[in-house]
Amino acid sequence: MTTIPVNTPSGSYPIYLRENGLRDAGDLLRERGFSGKCAIVTNPTVGQHYADPLVETLRAAGFSPVVCEIPDGETHKTLATVAGLYDRFLAAGMERTSPIIALGGGVTGDITGFAAATYLRGAPFVQIPTSLLAMVDASVGGKTGVDLPQGKNLVGAFKQPEMVLIDPDVLSTLPGAEFRSGMAEVLKHGIIANETLFESLQSGNFSLLWMLEEAVRVKVDVVQSDPFERGRRAVLNLGHTFGHAFEKLANFELRHGDAVAIGMVCAAQLAVELGHCAADTAARIIHAIEFLDLPTAIPAHDPEIVWQTMTTDKKKAGGIIRFILPRAIGDVDVFDDVPETVVKSILEQ
Repeated sequence: MTTIPVNTPSGSYPIYLRENGLRDAGDLLRERGFSGKCAIVTNPTVGQHYADPLVETLRAAGFSPVVCEIPDGETHKTLATVAGLYDRFLAAGMERTSPIIALGGGVTGDITGFAAATYLRGAPFVQIPTSLLAMVDASVGGKTGVDLPQGKNLVGAFKQPEMVLIDPDVLSTLPGAEFRSGMAEVLKHGIIANETLFESLQSGNFSLLWMLEEAVRVKVDVVQSDPFERGRRAVLNLGHTFGHAFEKLANFELRHGDAVAIGMVCAAQLAVELGHCAADTAARIIHAIEFLDLPTAIPAHDPEIVWQTMTTDKKKAGGIIRFILPRAIGDVDVFDDVPETVVKSILEQ
């Protein structure tokens, strides 16, 4: 068992990384000072495996849980889904002190966190991620939100969880394609700030628990230094400026991790083109992506359409698109002076 503390402007919370940890959820929540009613937000895909075991452990710890099921998939990450949760919370008599638990992947966590941040002006929020992507990235840092037709995550709030419980055993039911997709975010963390993690992924020489802890610690270090994404935290968007555009243009039928993988290919090639990193560094990144069986081919969209899609991304600053580009393995930086023509030339490759 590993406990990783996360310091925030309003206090701190623990990330519990433990095998078969789902059975401890009720006791851990009670130890955090909670009791009474609580809500579990999940989707049918995850709920069929883990909703009942979570309900059992919560009841054994004295809680009165209600399960709130939401549809699966990015297309349901909307204000309408959040409004439906408000109705369920009110019907269950949820109070301002009642914990709201996200049991699922990144989409479930984002929706649930935003609902918790806004229900009764803020209710306690708990993350129990069930996908690799959510474990190493989406569940840590307090960013929540939903999509608008114009783009991803355009409505949201910073809502720090009361705790995060990462149980690697739940990955046994995660489809192989989803696990592979999550590896893109793990690799991203290696490129950002952990060359040892990157090299281990590049060689395939690592254990699951070690990989999870190393990836989570990168995320924790970055978000602690910049909890409200006003500076350094932007580096976590490596691959996302391109990736979010690819997702939207694919009507969200492209997995997030796959889109990020392709986005990291674009970022690496762009960094070389602009003289920010060596060609062999980009080659190492692309080789690692291929080794993890992630896609590297840039979608055949009109570069102008991709550029226009990127202009709606919330990561803009002063109306300028910001790009996160690698300088070396373990060292990335933020650039906001990237010529449109150079970006389009990368998209045409």
